[in-house]
Amino acid sequence: MKIVVAMDSFKGSLTAVRACDIVAEAIRSTTSGAVVVTKPMADGGEGTATTLMAAAGGEWVSARVVGPLPEMQVDAGFVWLPDTYTAVVEMAAASGLPLLRAEQYNPLKATTYGTGQLIAAAIDHGADQILLAIGGSATVDGGVGAAMALGWRFLNSDGNEIGLGGGQLAEIEQIIPPVEPYGVPRVAGILPAIRGRPALDTGEGPVSPPPIKVLCDVDNPLCGEHGAARVYGPQKGATPQMVETLDAGLLHLAERIKDQLGQSIKDIPGAGAAGGLAAGAVAFLDGRLVSGVDEVIAQNGLREELADADWVITGEGKFDHQSLRGKVVSGVARSAREAGARVAVLAGQVLLPPTVYRRSGIEIALPCMTTSMTLGHAITHAEPLLAESARRFADMHVR
Repeated sequence: MKIVVAMDSFKGSLTAVRACDIVAEAIRSTTSGAVVVTKPMADGGEGTATTLMAAAGGEWVSARVVGPLPEMQVDAGFVWLPDTYTAVVEMAAASGLPLLRAEQYNPLKATTYGTGQLIAAAIDHGADQILLAIGGSATVDGGVGAAMALGWRFLNSDGNEIGLGGGQLAEIEQIIPPVEPYGVPRVAGILPAIRGRPALDTGEGPVSPPPIKVLCDVDNPLCGEHGAARVYGPQKGATPQMVETLDAGLLHLAERIKDQLGQSIKDIPGAGAAGGLAAGAVAFLDGRLVSGVDEVIAQNGLREELADADWVITGEGKFDHQSLRGKVVSGVARSAREAGARVAVLAGQVLLPPTVYRRSGIEIALPCMTTSMTLGHAITHAEPLLAESARRFADMHVR
């Protein structure tokens, strides 16, 4: 029997890599003869970069950049996948909510500027492609901060540069594209040799950034009832008054982009991800929004391993309705159905009845928590609880 273990992280307790290792070790200790393969998973949120680094044999490239608040500096970086000259930039590393204390949450001031600096560093490193993972943001600035770091200018009615943060969006009157190529000094029309690759003669035309795929797992528009400010602003510290200010600012930004750049971004599904960074990536970086989990599956070779698998085991901290809407579990289950493999979910909490999850092709879902267990206890004891769930699965289904 072949079993593929494709776990997501358990937020606050286990990385995807560690969760996969725990499940694999438990199954191997319980059974003999089963082939167990691990494929750590992510969906574009926190942990995507390190998950892909583990899957594809990448390396971490450090960079010190502006943090979520303009006065902050943080030690961040990106993952470099040398076989494909791909950089994986995780915006949470520079502009993420976990970098702030609760009393610092303020989406009027929080900025994606540091994320733009990471993109510039990735371009300097010689990236042929950038995967931009945008989960976990502290920001609602429409990606304007990131664009500023890459040379875009945003002027107010007095012709002065606007400040950083979502509270400045309503001040934008003029958008000026960068003159120089993003992140790379241009000398006499030549991009310098990077990491041993030959210099590139660009001629006299403008230099474009490498293709950027924006990994997201939501379909929210930029603004309005289901937009970035109203849906996600409160969890980033926005008061009701701030939500109104931020939503109006995002609408204003969308109107300026349409008038001056000729792009309509307001209603693109997913544009509201990461406080509108997704929309900004489309408008300013020619980014393309893609399913985060599908891109990770394409990068880590999961489909190839599923071709002859009997079971795939996936899971996360909380298995609920959101799990079946663009998250890791739904992507893995879809790939398993295509390959003819059976699907099991191991999760901290299972909040869906079998009648619901079986419609998605999931055969069994086992919780790590018992009904009498507190969440704090479950988080503290996540490793042994997950191992026990994996052994229960093996006892029931592995021969």
